Amino acid sequence: MDSVKQGANYVSEQVQKATSGVSKEANKEVAKDSNASIGTRASAAKDAVGDKSKETGHDAKAETHKQAI
Repeated sequence: MDSVKQGANYVSEQVQKATSGVSKEANKEVAKDSNASIGTRASAAKDAVGDKSKETGHDAKAETHKQAI
C-alpha cells in the first residue's frame, strides 16, 4: 500500500515539475520581450528564477518518491 502512495506522490511531483517548467519558460519569454516595460521584464525574470527553483525541488522530491517505491 505504501508503494501506491509513493507512486501517487511521484506522479504529483512530476506534474508540479512540469507546471513550474511551463511557467518558467513563459516568464523567460516575457523577460526577453523588448516591447514590455523594464519593470515587467525584471519581474518576469525574477519569477523565472523562482520557477526554476520550484522545478528543481519537485524533481528532487519525485526522485525520492521513486526510490521509495
